Amino acid sequence: MDILLTQVWIVAAGLLLFLLAMSLKVLREYERAVVFLLGRFWKVKGPGLVLILPVIQQMVRLDLRTRVLDVPQQDVISRDNVSVRVNAVIYYRIIDPEKAVIQVEAFEAATSQLAQTTLRSVLGQHELDEMLAERERLNADIQRILDEQTEAWGIKVANVELKRVDLDESMIRAIARQAEAERGRRAKIIDAEGELQASQRFMEAAQILSTQPQAIQLRYLTTLQGMSAERTSLIVFPLPIELLRALSPEKGQPEKSQPEKT
Repeated sequence: MDILLTQVWIVAAGLLLFLLAMSLKVLREYERAVVFLLGRFWKVKGPGLVLILPVIQQMVRLDLRTRVLDVPQQDVISRDNVSVRVNAVIYYRIIDPEKAVIQVEAFEAATSQLAQTTLRSVLGQHELDEMLAERERLNADIQRILDEQTEAWGIKVANVELKRVDLDESMIRAIARQAEAERGRRAKIIDAEGELQASQRFMEAAQILSTQPQAIQLRYLTTLQGMSAERTSLIVFPLPIELLRALSPEKGQPEKSQPEKT
């Protein structure tokens, strides 16, 4: 009888130790446990060592670290009727474990589906040039909308980044032709501005030369100096009329009379 009683105590102690081992849970610093008591929400536990009573308590373990969600490529038609394929990456984390478990069935799948629809909705309101040149503003708009929608699920969307905006070959060629035409237009404008500035400088120089005869002589000597430096067999010396006028006797002065021959 004593032997049978001893065996019962050993079995009971072993069963108690087994239940205790099953009841003890260790949660890391970034983990939380949403505990239900007989099917009803009780509390959020962790981190550290927590006790979960078998049968009457159930635990859902959650990771509070930032998660990365890769949004698949989405077909988007821009406001200027251009078809593009866009994909993005979303960074989010759980800030309220209770809501993440109770308010939504599968928060990760729900966030992914919401991100896809939001991506198509927001980008469809912008033109292609804005998608290519204003990604930071589009990222901020998508992040704000997602954050407002996922707040009820206890999820915080920290950042949204558009990864790629893919175009078909015909659209790439059209954009290349447009860029080439734009560069040609800018080159013509620059040439026209250069001609305008040069003509203004020539007009100012002509005005100075017309009022200062000495400036004409100085320009003439400078031209001769430049021509003498060139290796040419024939040099033509221009003789401007203004120089002849400068070398001739001034008006109003009588010429010297020649002595009469006897």
